[in-house]
Amino acid sequence: MKSFVRKSLVAALALIMLPFGAWQSDAALAAKAGSRQPVSKNVIVLIGDGMGPAQVAAARIYSKNKLKKPSLNLDSIYVGQATTFADKGEDGDTIVSGEVTDSASAGTAFATGHKTYNAAISVSNEDISKPFASVIEASKAAGKSTGLLTTARITHATPAVYAAHVRNRDNENAIATQYLESGVDVLLGGGRRHFVSKEDKGKRDDKTIIPDFEKKGYIVVYDKKGLAALTSKNQKILGLFHDSHVDYVLDRKPETPSLADMTAKAIEALSTNPQGFTMMVEGGRIDHAAHANDFGAMIQETLDFDAAVKVALDFAKKDGNTSVVITADHETGGLSLSRDNIYELNVDAWDAQQISSELLAPQLAQATSTTEIRELVRKYTGFSDLTEEELQYILQGDGTSYKQEGAFNQVMAKRYLIGWSGHGHSAVDVGVWAYGPIVQHVQGQIDNTAIATSIAQVAGLDLEKTTKDLQTKHLYPKYKGDNDGTVLFPAVKLAQALQIKVTDNKAAKVTTFAKGNVTLKVQGGSKVTVNGKASTLPAELDDNILYLSLEAFNQLTGQALKWDALSERIIILK
Repeated sequence: MKSFVRKSLVAALALIMLPFGAWQSDAALAAKAGSRQPVSKNVIVLIGDGMGPAQVAAARIYSKNKLKKPSLNLDSIYVGQATTFADKGEDGDTIVSGEVTDSASAGTAFATGHKTYNAAISVSNEDISKPFASVIEASKAAGKSTGLLTTARITHATPAVYAAHVRNRDNENAIATQYLESGVDVLLGGGRRHFVSKEDKGKRDDKTIIPDFEKKGYIVVYDKKGLAALTSKNQKILGLFHDSHVDYVLDRKPETPSLADMTAKAIEALSTNPQGFTMMVEGGRIDHAAHANDFGAMIQETLDFDAAVKVALDFAKKDGNTSVVITADHETGGLSLSRDNIYELNVDAWDAQQISSELLAPQLAQATSTTEIRELVRKYTGFSDLTEEELQYILQGDGTSYKQEGAFNQVMAKRYLIGWSGHGHSAVDVGVWAYGPIVQHVQGQIDNTAIATSIAQVAGLDLEKTTKDLQTKHLYPKYKGDNDGTVLFPAVKLAQALQIKVTDNKAAKVTTFAKGNVTLKVQGGSKVTVNGKASTLPAELDDNILYLSLEAFNQLTGQALKWDALSERIIILK
Protein backbone atom coordinates (compact mmCIF):
# COMPACT_ATOMS: atom_id res chain seq x y z
CA MET A 1 0.00 0.00 0.00
CA LYS A 2 2.89 2.37 0.88
CA SER A 3 4.45 1.61 -2.50
CA PHE A 4 1.22 2.56 -4.27
CA VAL A 5 0.98 5.82 -2.31
CA ARG A 6 4.61 6.72 -3.21
CA LYS A 7 3.99 5.94 -6.90
CA SER A 8 0.76 7.95 -6.90
CA LEU A 9 2.55 10.91 -5.31
CA VAL A 10 5.33 10.80 -7.89
CA ALA A 11 2.75 10.56 -10.69
CA ALA A 12 0.77 13.47 -9.28
CA LEU A 13 3.88 15.65 -9.02
CA ALA A 14 4.80 14.77 -12.58
CA LEU A 15 1.33 15.77 -13.75
CA ILE A 16 1.67 19.16 -12.09
CA MET A 17 4.76 19.79 -14.23
CA LEU A 18 2.88 19.00 -17.46
CA PRO A 19 1.09 21.61 -19.56
CA PHE A 20 -2.67 21.53 -18.96
CA GLY A 21 -4.26 18.80 -21.05
CA ALA A 22 -1.07 16.86 -21.78
CA TRP A 23 -2.07 13.95 -19.54
CA GLN A 24 -5.44 13.80 -21.29
CA SER A 25 -3.73 13.36 -24.65
CA ASP A 26 -1.86 10.44 -23.13
CA ALA A 27 -5.15 8.89 -22.02
CA ALA A 28 -6.49 9.24 -25.55
CA LEU A 29 -3.77 6.85 -26.72
CA ALA A 30 -5.37 4.12 -24.66
CA ALA A 31 -7.65 3.07 -27.51
CA LYS A 32 -4.60 1.14 -28.70
CA ALA A 33 -3.71 -0.08 -25.22
CA GLY A 34 -3.79 -3.76 -26.11
CA SER A 35 -0.02 -3.76 -26.51
CA ARG A 36 0.50 -2.14 -23.10
CA GLN A 37 1.21 -4.06 -19.94
CA PRO A 38 -1.89 -3.80 -17.73
CA VAL A 39 -1.36 -2.26 -14.32
CA SER A 40 -4.80 -3.18 -12.96
CA LYS A 41 -6.15 -6.70 -13.35
CA ASN A 42 -9.61 -5.56 -12.32
CA VAL A 43 -11.56 -2.35 -12.95
CA ILE A 44 -14.78 -1.32 -11.24
CA VAL A 45 -16.69 1.61 -12.76
CA LEU A 46 -19.48 3.20 -10.70
CA ILE A 47 -21.92 5.65 -12.29
CA GLY A 48 -24.27 7.81 -10.27
CA ASP A 49 -26.89 8.59 -12.90
CA GLY A 50 -27.99 12.21 -12.59
CA MET A 51 -25.59 12.70 -9.66
CA GLY A 52 -24.36 16.26 -10.00
CA PRO A 53 -22.34 18.18 -7.40
CA ALA A 54 -25.47 19.35 -5.55
CA GLN A 55 -26.81 15.79 -5.30
CA VAL A 56 -23.53 14.67 -3.70
CA ALA A 57 -23.48 17.64 -1.34
CA ALA A 58 -27.09 17.01 -0.28
CA ALA A 59 -26.30 13.38 0.55
CA ARG A 60 -23.26 14.47 2.56
CA ILE A 61 -25.25 17.09 4.49
CA TYR A 62 -27.92 14.50 5.26
CA SER A 63 -25.28 11.97 6.29
CA LYS A 64 -23.60 14.46 8.63
CA ASN A 65 -26.79 15.67 10.28
CA LYS A 66 -28.99 12.57 10.26
CA LEU A 67 -26.55 9.65 10.29
CA LYS A 68 -23.75 11.35 12.24
CA LYS A 69 -21.28 10.44 9.50
CA PRO A 70 -19.39 13.59 8.46
CA SER A 71 -18.44 12.37 5.00
CA LEU A 72 -19.40 10.01 2.19
CA ASN A 73 -17.32 7.05 1.11
CA LEU A 74 -16.76 8.97 -2.12
CA ASP A 75 -15.17 11.95 -0.47
CA SER A 76 -11.73 10.54 0.30
CA ILE A 77 -10.98 9.73 -3.36
CA TYR A 78 -12.18 12.85 -5.18
CA VAL A 79 -9.80 13.67 -8.05
CA GLY A 80 -11.57 16.11 -10.39
CA GLN A 81 -14.48 16.73 -12.70
CA ALA A 82 -15.68 15.78 -16.17
CA THR A 83 -17.50 17.55 -18.95
CA THR A 84 -20.67 15.86 -20.20
CA PHE A 85 -21.58 17.34 -23.60
CA ALA A 86 -22.71 15.13 -26.49
CA ASP A 87 -22.55 15.47 -30.29
CA LYS A 88 -25.07 17.54 -32.18
CA GLY A 89 -28.14 15.50 -32.96
CA GLU A 90 -31.79 15.49 -33.91
CA ASP A 91 -34.78 15.96 -31.63
CA GLY A 92 -37.67 15.40 -34.03
CA ASP A 93 -37.27 18.07 -36.69
CA THR A 94 -34.95 20.17 -34.53
CA ILE A 95 -31.16 20.03 -34.52
CA VAL A 96 -29.86 20.27 -30.95
CA SER A 97 -26.36 21.31 -29.88
CA GLY A 98 -25.68 18.35 -27.61
CA GLU A 99 -24.51 20.61 -24.77
CA VAL A 100 -27.14 18.96 -22.55
CA THR A 101 -26.58 15.22 -22.79
CA ASP A 102 -28.82 12.26 -22.12
CA SER A 103 -27.68 9.05 -20.47
CA ALA A 104 -27.21 7.20 -23.77
CA SER A 105 -24.74 9.62 -25.35
CA ALA A 106 -22.94 10.27 -22.07
CA GLY A 107 -22.77 6.54 -21.42
CA THR A 108 -21.40 5.89 -24.89
CA ALA A 109 -18.65 8.43 -24.16
CA PHE A 110 -17.46 6.92 -20.89
CA ALA A 111 -17.97 3.31 -22.03
CA THR A 112 -16.35 3.54 -25.49
CA GLY A 113 -14.34 6.77 -25.58
CA HIS A 114 -16.46 8.21 -28.42
CA LYS A 115 -19.00 11.03 -28.55
CA THR A 116 -22.36 10.46 -30.19
CA TYR A 117 -25.87 11.92 -30.35
CA ASN A 118 -28.49 11.83 -27.60
CA ALA A 119 -30.39 8.49 -27.57
CA ALA A 120 -27.60 6.53 -29.31
CA ILE A 121 -26.38 3.35 -27.63
CA SER A 122 -22.70 2.92 -28.56
CA VAL A 123 -23.09 3.72 -32.25
CA SER A 124 -21.61 6.56 -34.29
CA ASN A 125 -23.38 9.77 -35.22
CA GLU A 126 -24.05 8.96 -38.89
CA ASP A 127 -26.93 8.03 -41.19
CA ILE A 128 -25.30 4.60 -41.42
CA SER A 129 -24.00 4.27 -37.88
CA LYS A 130 -21.15 1.97 -36.91
CA PRO A 131 -20.79 0.31 -33.52
CA PHE A 132 -18.20 1.44 -30.96
CA ALA A 133 -16.78 -1.21 -28.63
CA SER A 134 -16.98 -0.62 -24.89
CA VAL A 135 -14.49 -1.45 -22.17
CA ILE A 136 -16.74 -4.36 -21.21
CA GLU A 137 -16.63 -5.79 -24.73
CA ALA A 138 -12.88 -5.25 -24.94
CA SER A 139 -12.54 -6.99 -21.57
CA LYS A 140 -14.47 -10.01 -22.87
CA ALA A 141 -12.15 -10.10 -25.88
CA ALA A 142 -9.19 -10.12 -23.48
CA GLY A 143 -10.58 -13.11 -21.54
CA LYS A 144 -11.77 -11.18 -18.52
CA SER A 145 -15.06 -11.66 -16.70
CA THR A 146 -17.60 -8.85 -16.91
CA GLY A 147 -20.62 -7.53 -15.06
CA LEU A 148 -23.33 -4.89 -15.32
CA LEU A 149 -25.37 -3.83 -12.27
CA THR A 150 -28.05 -1.18 -11.84
CA THR A 151 -31.03 -0.12 -9.79
CA ALA A 152 -32.75 0.88 -13.05
CA ARG A 153 -33.85 -1.58 -15.71
CA ILE A 154 -30.81 -3.57 -16.83
CA THR A 155 -31.89 -2.65 -20.37
CA HIS A 156 -31.77 1.08 -19.58
CA ALA A 157 -29.28 3.39 -21.29
CA THR A 158 -26.32 3.31 -18.91
CA PRO A 159 -25.86 -0.47 -18.68
CA ALA A 160 -26.86 -0.86 -22.33
CA VAL A 161 -23.96 1.20 -23.69
CA TYR A 162 -21.51 -1.37 -22.33
CA ALA A 163 -22.87 -4.44 -24.11
CA ALA A 164 -25.40 -3.44 -26.77
CA HIS A 165 -25.67 -1.28 -29.89
CA VAL A 166 -28.87 0.37 -31.13
CA ARG A 167 -29.72 3.68 -32.73
CA ASN A 168 -32.31 4.46 -30.08
CA ARG A 169 -32.17 3.66 -26.38
CA ASP A 170 -35.91 2.91 -26.30
CA ASN A 171 -35.31 -0.37 -28.14
CA GLU A 172 -34.94 -2.24 -24.85
CA ASN A 173 -36.17 -5.60 -26.17
CA ALA A 174 -33.25 -5.59 -28.61
CA ILE A 175 -30.87 -4.64 -25.81
CA ALA A 176 -32.03 -7.64 -23.76
CA THR A 177 -31.47 -9.94 -26.74
CA GLN A 178 -28.04 -8.47 -27.40
CA TYR A 179 -27.07 -9.17 -23.78
CA LEU A 180 -27.63 -12.83 -24.54
CA GLU A 181 -25.19 -12.53 -27.44
CA SER A 182 -22.68 -10.40 -25.51
CA GLY A 183 -21.60 -13.00 -22.99
CA VAL A 184 -21.58 -10.53 -20.07
CA ASP A 185 -21.25 -12.81 -17.06
CA VAL A 186 -23.27 -10.99 -14.41
CA LEU A 187 -26.37 -8.91 -15.18
CA LEU A 188 -28.25 -7.52 -12.16
CA GLY A 189 -31.06 -4.95 -12.06
CA GLY A 190 -34.69 -4.46 -12.99
CA GLY A 191 -36.33 -4.80 -16.38
CA ARG A 192 -37.79 -8.30 -16.33
CA ARG A 193 -40.50 -7.13 -18.75
CA HIS A 194 -37.98 -6.87 -21.61
CA PHE A 195 -36.98 -10.50 -21.18
CA VAL A 196 -40.58 -11.75 -21.16
CA SER A 197 -43.19 -12.07 -23.92
CA LYS A 198 -46.50 -10.24 -23.93
CA GLU A 199 -48.20 -13.60 -23.38
CA ASP A 200 -46.24 -13.81 -20.12
CA LYS A 201 -47.14 -10.20 -19.21
CA GLY A 202 -43.95 -8.72 -20.58
CA LYS A 203 -43.09 -6.35 -23.44
CA ARG A 204 -41.69 -8.72 -26.08
CA ASP A 205 -43.56 -9.58 -29.29
CA ASP A 206 -41.44 -12.68 -29.96
CA LYS A 207 -40.88 -14.90 -26.94
CA THR A 208 -39.64 -15.08 -23.37
CA ILE A 209 -35.84 -15.27 -23.58
CA ILE A 210 -35.02 -16.15 -19.96
CA PRO A 211 -34.78 -19.88 -20.85
CA ASP A 212 -32.20 -18.93 -23.50
CA PHE A 213 -30.04 -17.41 -20.79
CA GLU A 214 -30.44 -20.54 -18.69
CA LYS A 215 -29.32 -22.67 -21.63
CA LYS A 216 -26.15 -20.60 -21.75
CA GLY A 217 -25.42 -21.38 -18.11
CA TYR A 218 -26.95 -18.38 -16.35
CA ILE A 219 -28.49 -18.83 -12.94
CA VAL A 220 -31.58 -16.61 -12.89
CA VAL A 221 -32.67 -15.02 -9.59
CA TYR A 222 -35.49 -12.64 -8.75
CA ASP A 223 -34.94 -11.49 -5.16
CA LYS A 224 -32.42 -10.84 -2.39
CA LYS A 225 -32.70 -14.36 -1.01
CA GLY A 226 -32.00 -15.92 -4.40
CA LEU A 227 -29.02 -13.63 -4.93
CA ALA A 228 -27.58 -14.32 -1.48
CA ALA A 229 -27.84 -18.09 -2.02
CA LEU A 230 -25.44 -17.97 -4.97
CA THR A 231 -21.83 -18.94 -4.41
CA SER A 232 -18.59 -18.08 -6.18
CA LYS A 233 -19.17 -21.18 -8.32
CA ASN A 234 -22.14 -19.39 -9.91
CA GLN A 235 -20.17 -17.26 -12.34
CA LYS A 236 -22.96 -16.45 -14.80
CA ILE A 237 -25.90 -14.69 -13.17
CA LEU A 238 -29.01 -12.91 -14.43
CA GLY A 239 -30.81 -11.09 -11.63
CA LEU A 240 -34.14 -9.43 -12.45
CA PHE A 241 -35.44 -7.74 -9.31
CA HIS A 242 -38.41 -5.85 -10.73
CA ASP A 243 -40.58 -5.80 -13.81
CA SER A 244 -39.40 -2.25 -14.44
CA HIS A 245 -36.95 -0.26 -12.27
CA VAL A 246 -35.89 -1.56 -8.87
CA ASP A 247 -37.97 0.05 -6.12
CA TYR A 248 -36.69 3.26 -4.57
CA VAL A 249 -34.97 2.81 -1.21
CA LEU A 250 -37.93 4.58 0.44
CA ASP A 251 -40.30 1.95 -0.99
CA ARG A 252 -38.00 -1.05 -0.96
CA LYS A 253 -39.28 -4.33 0.43
CA PRO A 254 -37.06 -6.76 2.40
CA GLU A 255 -36.87 -9.11 -0.58
CA THR A 256 -35.21 -6.48 -2.79
CA PRO A 257 -31.40 -6.36 -2.76
CA SER A 258 -29.59 -3.07 -2.32
CA LEU A 259 -27.00 -1.88 -4.82
CA ALA A 260 -24.34 -2.81 -2.25
CA ASP A 261 -25.78 -6.35 -2.10
CA MET A 262 -25.56 -6.62 -5.88
CA THR A 263 -22.02 -5.25 -5.93
CA ALA A 264 -20.73 -7.67 -3.30
CA LYS A 265 -22.24 -10.69 -5.05
CA ALA A 266 -20.97 -9.63 -8.48
CA ILE A 267 -17.43 -9.17 -7.16
CA GLU A 268 -17.61 -12.61 -5.53
CA ALA A 269 -18.58 -14.20 -8.85
CA LEU A 270 -16.29 -12.25 -11.15
CA SER A 271 -13.13 -12.30 -9.04
CA THR A 272 -12.69 -16.05 -9.57
CA ASN A 273 -11.29 -15.39 -13.07
CA PRO A 274 -7.46 -15.34 -12.95
CA GLN A 275 -7.48 -12.99 -15.96
CA GLY A 276 -9.40 -10.40 -13.94
CA PHE A 277 -12.71 -8.63 -14.42
CA THR A 278 -14.35 -5.36 -15.46
CA MET A 279 -17.71 -4.34 -14.04
CA MET A 280 -20.03 -1.33 -14.08
CA VAL A 281 -22.29 -0.41 -11.16
CA GLU A 282 -25.03 2.18 -11.69
CA GLY A 283 -27.08 4.07 -9.15
CA GLY A 284 -29.79 4.51 -11.75
CA ARG A 285 -32.59 5.91 -9.65
CA ILE A 286 -30.76 9.00 -8.41
CA ASP A 287 -31.65 10.34 -11.84
CA HIS A 288 -35.30 9.27 -11.69
CA ALA A 289 -35.84 10.91 -8.31
CA ALA A 290 -34.21 14.11 -9.53
CA HIS A 291 -36.33 14.09 -12.71
CA ALA A 292 -39.42 14.01 -10.50
CA ASN A 293 -37.83 16.59 -8.13
CA ASP A 294 -38.27 14.04 -5.32
CA PHE A 295 -35.60 15.30 -2.92
CA GLY A 296 -36.24 12.73 -0.21
CA ALA A 297 -35.95 9.77 -2.57
CA MET A 298 -32.93 11.29 -4.32
CA ILE A 299 -30.93 11.53 -1.10
CA GLN A 300 -31.63 7.90 -0.19
CA GLU A 301 -30.69 6.70 -3.69
CA THR A 302 -27.40 8.62 -3.50
CA LEU A 303 -26.62 7.05 -0.13
CA ASP A 304 -27.50 3.61 -1.56
CA PHE A 305 -24.99 4.28 -4.34
CA ASP A 306 -22.36 5.45 -1.85
CA ALA A 307 -22.78 2.19 0.08
CA ALA A 308 -21.96 0.30 -3.12
CA VAL A 309 -18.89 2.52 -3.50
CA LYS A 310 -17.72 1.31 -0.09
CA VAL A 311 -18.06 -2.33 -1.16
CA ALA A 312 -15.99 -1.65 -4.28
CA LEU A 313 -13.31 0.31 -2.41
CA ASP A 314 -13.03 -2.28 0.38
CA PHE A 315 -12.41 -4.97 -2.25
CA ALA A 316 -9.92 -2.83 -4.17
CA LYS A 317 -7.91 -1.99 -1.06
CA LYS A 318 -7.76 -5.63 0.00
CA ASP A 319 -7.08 -6.95 -3.50
CA GLY A 320 -4.26 -4.56 -4.39
CA ASN A 321 -4.72 -5.07 -8.12
CA THR A 322 -7.94 -3.17 -8.81
CA SER A 323 -8.71 0.31 -10.11
CA VAL A 324 -11.96 2.03 -9.17
CA VAL A 325 -13.35 5.02 -11.06
CA ILE A 326 -16.58 6.82 -10.22
CA THR A 327 -18.47 9.55 -12.05
CA ALA A 328 -21.91 10.63 -13.26
CA ASP A 329 -23.34 10.88 -16.75
CA HIS A 330 -24.92 14.29 -16.05
CA GLU A 331 -26.76 16.28 -13.41
CA THR A 332 -30.56 16.07 -13.30
CA GLY A 333 -33.14 18.60 -12.15
CA GLY A 334 -30.95 21.66 -11.73
CA LEU A 335 -30.82 21.15 -7.96
CA SER A 336 -29.89 24.11 -5.76
CA LEU A 337 -29.23 23.79 -2.05
CA SER A 338 -30.82 27.11 -1.14
CA ARG A 339 -33.74 29.21 -2.25
CA ASP A 340 -35.61 32.51 -1.89
CA ASN A 341 -32.55 34.43 -0.64
CA ILE A 342 -32.71 32.50 2.64
CA TYR A 343 -29.28 31.56 4.01
CA GLU A 344 -30.41 28.30 5.54
CA LEU A 345 -31.38 24.70 4.83
CA ASN A 346 -34.18 22.96 6.71
CA VAL A 347 -32.18 19.75 7.13
CA ASP A 348 -34.36 18.67 10.05
CA ALA A 349 -37.14 17.99 7.53
CA TRP A 350 -35.04 16.10 5.00
CA ASP A 351 -36.12 12.73 6.38
CA ALA A 352 -39.80 13.63 6.74
CA GLN A 353 -40.91 11.82 3.60
CA GLN A 354 -41.95 8.22 4.27
CA ILE A 355 -42.48 7.00 0.69
CA SER A 356 -41.32 8.18 -2.72
CA SER A 357 -43.43 10.63 -4.67
CA GLU A 358 -43.67 7.90 -7.33
CA LEU A 359 -45.62 5.74 -4.90
CA LEU A 360 -47.62 8.71 -3.64
CA ALA A 361 -48.49 10.02 -7.13
CA PRO A 362 -51.46 7.69 -7.85
CA GLN A 363 -53.07 8.63 -4.55
CA LEU A 364 -52.62 12.35 -5.25
CA ALA A 365 -54.09 11.87 -8.73
CA GLN A 366 -57.20 10.21 -7.30
CA ALA A 367 -57.83 12.96 -4.74
CA THR A 368 -60.87 15.12 -5.49
CA SER A 369 -60.50 17.84 -2.86
CA THR A 370 -57.85 19.86 -1.06
CA THR A 371 -58.96 18.15 2.15
CA GLU A 372 -57.87 14.80 0.73
CA ILE A 373 -54.58 16.31 -0.45
CA ARG A 374 -53.93 17.76 3.00
CA GLU A 375 -54.49 14.39 4.64
CA LEU A 376 -52.19 12.56 2.21
CA VAL A 377 -49.39 15.06 2.74
CA ARG A 378 -49.79 14.90 6.51
CA LYS A 379 -49.85 11.09 6.48
CA TYR A 380 -46.68 10.64 4.43
CA THR A 381 -44.61 13.68 5.46
CA GLY A 382 -45.95 14.92 8.78
CA PHE A 383 -46.46 18.42 7.36
CA SER A 384 -49.87 19.89 8.17
CA ASP A 385 -49.17 23.56 7.46
CA LEU A 386 -49.92 23.66 3.71
CA THR A 387 -51.78 26.74 2.56
CA GLU A 388 -55.00 26.49 0.59
CA GLU A 389 -53.09 27.85 -2.40
CA GLU A 390 -50.47 25.07 -2.12
CA LEU A 391 -53.13 22.41 -1.73
CA GLN A 392 -54.96 23.67 -4.80
CA TYR A 393 -51.67 23.68 -6.74
CA ILE A 394 -51.07 20.02 -5.90
CA LEU A 395 -54.65 19.11 -6.76
CA GLN A 396 -54.33 20.71 -10.22
CA GLY A 397 -50.78 19.56 -10.94
CA ASP A 398 -47.66 21.47 -12.01
CA GLY A 399 -48.51 21.59 -15.73
CA THR A 400 -45.84 19.03 -16.69
CA SER A 401 -46.04 15.30 -17.25
CA TYR A 402 -45.37 14.89 -13.53
CA LYS A 403 -48.73 16.54 -12.73
CA GLN A 404 -49.71 16.22 -9.04
CA GLU A 405 -46.42 14.49 -8.19
CA GLY A 406 -44.43 17.40 -9.60
CA ALA A 407 -46.55 19.94 -7.72
CA PHE A 408 -46.17 17.99 -4.46
CA ASN A 409 -42.41 17.97 -4.83
CA GLN A 410 -42.31 21.71 -5.51
CA VAL A 411 -44.31 22.36 -2.34
CA MET A 412 -42.00 20.07 -0.38
CA ALA A 413 -38.92 21.81 -1.82
CA LYS A 414 -40.04 25.06 -0.22
CA ARG A 415 -40.10 23.36 3.17
CA TYR A 416 -36.70 21.77 2.63
CA LEU A 417 -35.37 25.20 1.49
CA ILE A 418 -33.99 23.74 -1.72
CA GLY A 419 -34.90 24.37 -5.35
CA TRP A 420 -35.17 22.69 -8.74
CA SER A 421 -34.84 24.38 -12.14
CA GLY A 422 -36.97 21.76 -13.91
CA HIS A 423 -37.49 18.08 -14.65
CA GLY A 424 -34.65 17.59 -17.15
CA HIS A 425 -30.88 17.28 -17.30
CA SER A 426 -28.42 20.16 -17.01
CA ALA A 427 -25.01 20.79 -18.59
CA VAL A 428 -22.92 21.21 -15.43
CA ASP A 429 -19.69 19.28 -14.98
CA VAL A 430 -19.83 16.20 -12.79
CA GLY A 431 -17.42 14.84 -10.22
CA VAL A 432 -14.77 12.18 -10.76
CA TRP A 433 -13.47 9.96 -7.99
CA ALA A 434 -10.80 7.28 -8.37
CA TYR A 435 -8.62 4.77 -6.55
CA GLY A 436 -5.66 2.74 -7.78
CA PRO A 437 -3.42 3.19 -10.83
CA ILE A 438 -6.20 4.85 -12.82
CA VAL A 439 -5.97 7.94 -10.58
CA GLN A 440 -3.16 9.55 -12.58
CA HIS A 441 -5.23 9.42 -15.79
CA VAL A 442 -8.45 11.03 -14.55
CA GLN A 443 -7.26 13.89 -12.36
CA GLY A 444 -8.29 17.50 -12.84
CA GLN A 445 -10.60 18.67 -15.61
CA ILE A 446 -11.27 15.85 -18.09
CA ASP A 447 -13.80 14.99 -20.76
CA ASN A 448 -16.10 12.03 -20.07
CA THR A 449 -14.48 10.08 -22.94
CA ALA A 450 -11.28 9.90 -20.85
CA ILE A 451 -13.03 7.52 -18.45
CA ALA A 452 -13.12 4.82 -21.13
CA THR A 453 -9.68 5.43 -22.57
CA SER A 454 -8.13 5.51 -19.10
CA ILE A 455 -9.76 2.19 -18.18
CA ALA A 456 -8.41 0.70 -21.40
CA GLN A 457 -4.93 1.97 -20.58
CA VAL A 458 -4.69 0.63 -17.04
CA ALA A 459 -6.35 -2.70 -17.91
CA GLY A 460 -4.45 -3.25 -21.17
CA LEU A 461 -7.59 -3.34 -23.31
CA ASP A 462 -7.61 -2.84 -27.07
CA LEU A 463 -10.70 -0.74 -27.77
CA GLU A 464 -9.63 -0.01 -31.34
CA LYS A 465 -9.29 -3.65 -32.37
CA THR A 466 -12.52 -4.66 -30.63
CA THR A 467 -14.34 -1.83 -32.42
CA LYS A 468 -12.95 -2.88 -35.80
CA ASP A 469 -14.13 -6.44 -35.18
CA LEU A 470 -17.64 -5.22 -34.35
CA GLN A 471 -17.78 -3.02 -37.44
CA THR A 472 -17.17 -6.01 -39.71
CA LYS A 473 -20.36 -7.60 -38.35
CA HIS A 474 -23.05 -4.91 -38.15
CA LEU A 475 -24.21 -1.54 -39.46
CA TYR A 476 -26.97 0.55 -37.87
CA PRO A 477 -28.69 2.57 -40.61
CA LYS A 478 -31.51 5.03 -40.73
CA TYR A 479 -34.31 3.38 -42.69
CA LYS A 480 -37.92 3.65 -43.82
CA GLY A 481 -40.64 1.36 -45.10
CA ASP A 482 -42.23 1.67 -48.52
CA ASN A 483 -45.94 1.19 -49.27
CA ASP A 484 -45.49 -2.60 -49.40
CA GLY A 485 -43.68 -2.73 -46.07
CA THR A 486 -40.26 -3.33 -47.64
CA VAL A 487 -37.43 -1.81 -45.62
CA LEU A 488 -35.47 0.80 -47.59
CA PHE A 489 -32.16 2.44 -46.77
CA PRO A 490 -30.43 5.73 -47.72
CA ALA A 491 -28.75 4.37 -50.82
CA VAL A 492 -25.75 6.66 -51.25
CA LYS A 493 -24.77 6.59 -47.58
CA LEU A 494 -25.11 2.82 -47.32
CA ALA A 495 -23.15 2.35 -50.56
CA GLN A 496 -20.32 4.45 -49.17
CA ALA A 497 -20.31 2.44 -45.94
CA LEU A 498 -20.05 -0.76 -48.00
CA GLN A 499 -17.29 0.73 -50.22
CA ILE A 500 -19.46 0.77 -53.33
CA LYS A 501 -18.59 3.39 -55.95
CA VAL A 502 -21.35 5.97 -56.42
CA THR A 503 -21.78 8.37 -59.35
CA ASP A 504 -24.61 10.89 -59.13
CA ASN A 505 -25.56 12.59 -62.42
CA LYS A 506 -28.06 15.14 -61.21
CA ALA A 507 -28.63 16.59 -64.68
CA ALA A 508 -29.72 13.21 -66.07
CA LYS A 509 -31.33 12.24 -62.76
CA VAL A 510 -29.32 9.02 -62.75
CA THR A 511 -27.46 7.56 -59.77
CA THR A 512 -25.03 4.73 -60.54
CA PHE A 513 -23.69 2.19 -58.06
CA ALA A 514 -20.81 -0.05 -59.13
CA LYS A 515 -18.77 -2.76 -57.45
CA GLY A 516 -16.88 -5.56 -59.15
CA ASN A 517 -18.78 -6.67 -62.23
CA VAL A 518 -22.15 -5.33 -61.06
CA THR A 519 -23.54 -1.92 -62.05
CA LEU A 520 -26.87 -0.76 -60.69
CA LYS A 521 -28.50 2.39 -62.00
CA VAL A 522 -31.51 4.29 -60.70
CA GLN A 523 -33.15 6.78 -63.02
CA GLY A 524 -35.69 9.35 -61.84
CA GLY A 525 -35.57 7.93 -58.36
CA SER A 526 -37.59 4.82 -59.23
CA LYS A 527 -36.46 2.99 -62.39
CA VAL A 528 -33.78 0.41 -61.57
CA THR A 529 -31.49 -1.48 -63.96
CA VAL A 530 -28.82 -4.03 -63.08
CA ASN A 531 -26.06 -4.44 -65.68
CA GLY A 532 -28.34 -2.77 -68.21
CA LYS A 533 -31.35 -5.00 -67.60
CA ALA A 534 -34.59 -3.76 -66.06
CA SER A 535 -35.07 -4.79 -62.44
CA THR A 536 -38.05 -4.94 -60.08
CA LEU A 537 -35.90 -3.84 -57.14
CA PRO A 538 -37.81 -1.14 -55.22
CA ALA A 539 -36.46 2.41 -55.19
CA GLU A 540 -37.89 5.60 -53.75
CA LEU A 541 -36.91 9.24 -53.72
CA ASP A 542 -37.94 10.98 -50.49
CA ASP A 543 -36.95 14.56 -49.73
CA ASN A 544 -34.23 14.27 -52.42
CA ILE A 545 -32.76 11.18 -50.72
CA LEU A 546 -32.69 7.96 -52.74
CA TYR A 547 -33.69 4.80 -50.89
CA LEU A 548 -33.01 1.20 -51.99
CA SER A 549 -33.74 -2.21 -50.49
CA LEU A 550 -31.11 -4.46 -48.97
CA GLU A 551 -31.43 -6.86 -51.91
CA ALA A 552 -29.93 -4.17 -54.15
CA PHE A 553 -26.82 -4.13 -51.98
CA ASN A 554 -26.69 -7.93 -51.85
CA GLN A 555 -26.47 -7.94 -55.63
CA LEU A 556 -23.84 -5.21 -55.67
CA THR A 557 -21.59 -6.73 -53.02
CA GLY A 558 -22.23 -10.43 -53.54
CA GLN A 559 -22.64 -10.66 -49.78
CA ALA A 560 -25.51 -12.05 -47.77
CA LEU A 561 -26.55 -8.87 -45.99
CA LYS A 562 -29.41 -9.55 -43.62
CA TRP A 563 -31.83 -7.17 -41.87
CA ASP A 564 -32.21 -7.73 -38.14
CA ALA A 565 -35.59 -6.05 -37.53
CA LEU A 566 -35.41 -6.35 -33.72
CA SER A 567 -32.08 -4.57 -33.35
CA GLU A 568 -32.69 -2.46 -36.49
CA ARG A 569 -29.29 -3.33 -37.89
CA ILE A 570 -27.73 -4.92 -40.94
CA ILE A 571 -25.92 -8.17 -40.29
CA ILE A 572 -22.86 -8.52 -42.53
CA LEU A 573 -22.42 -12.20 -43.27
CA LYS A 574 -19.08 -13.14 -44.78
